[in-house]
Amino acid sequence: MENEFPGLWQLWFKKQCVADGHSPDDEGCKMVGGRNRGRDWITTRNGLKKMKDGDLIVVALPDCRIGRIGEVLRKQVEDEEWKPLFPGDSDWKHGYMGRRIFVHWEIDEAPDSAELVVQLPDGMNMGRGTLREVHTHPVEWFRRLIADPANWVSVAGRFGYERALSDYIAQFPHKLKPGLEPYPNEKIREKVFGDGSRSDVLLRDADEDPVIIECKQESPTREDVRQLRRYIKNLKRETGERASGILVHGGARTVDERVWHEAKGSPRVEFFHYKLDVDFSSSCRPGHS
Repeated sequence: MENEFPGLWQLWFKKQCVADGHSPDDEGCKMVGGRNRGRDWITTRNGLKKMKDGDLIVVALPDCRIGRIGEVLRKQVEDEEWKPLFPGDSDWKHGYMGRRIFVHWEIDEAPDSAELVVQLPDGMNMGRGTLREVHTHPVEWFRRLIADPANWVSVAGRFGYERALSDYIAQFPHKLKPGLEPYPNEKIREKVFGDGSRSDVLLRDADEDPVIIECKQESPTREDVRQLRRYIKNLKRETGERASGILVHGGARTVDERVWHEAKGSPRVEFFHYKLDVDFSSSCRPGHS
C-alpha cells in the first residue's frame, strides 16, 4: 500500500500499528454480513477475525522489502471502531486505513529508524494489499534477515540519481577505488559502442587498463552483470583492450548468491555499494550566518 499512500509505513511505525483500508461503507465490507464477496476482502476479513493478541505481523513493502515484525497487542477492526489514519476527501469521505491493529515493533536487533527497511533476497515475493498468513519462511528466518545491517536499505522511493552518481564518479574516480583515473582521450561519460549501447563511466586503473563502471539504483541482478560484460566485450572488439568492470549499486549491501556466481570468471566484475544521504538546513540572508 506504500505506493498508494506514500509515507504509510513511517506512519505505522510512529503510531505503533498497522491498518486495513476496507471501510464498512465501501461496497459492503463489513465484519458481519455485507455485500462484498471479493476475494481480497474475504481473505482480509478472515485474517482479522483469526488474529489474536500475541500473534506476529511482518509488514510487506514494495520492491521486495519488509518493514519490521510487530507483536499484536489489540485489534480495533470492528465496523463501529473505524478510525481512519488519513482524513476523507472528495473520493472517499469516510477516510482511509481505518481498521487498526496495534502492535509492539521488534527493534532490539533492527533499524531504529523508520527511514530504513529490510531488503528481501532476490526473487522473494511477499504479495501485496491483503492480510495473509506467511508460510514461506519461519519467523526466525525473518529475524535473522532484519538483524543483518547489510540488508538495510532506505525506504525512500527511487530518486533519479543514476546520472548524478556516474557524474560524481567521473569527477572523483579515486573515491570509488584508489588508483582509478579518467580514461584518456575518450568521453568520460556514456561511452557509445558500435551497437548503440553505452556505458555509464569509462576509467583506467593503476595499470592503465580500462575499467567500465555501470551504476544501478537497486540491488544488482544477473542481467546487470551480463549487461556490463557486453560492454566489456564491445570495448575489446573496438579497441583491442581487455577491460574489467565495476557495478556500483544501491539497494542492500548484501549481493544475492546467484549474482555473485554470475560475476565469477572472466572478464572480472566487482561490486561496490553506495549510500545516498540527503540533509537539509535553513538558508541564510546575506551577511548572516
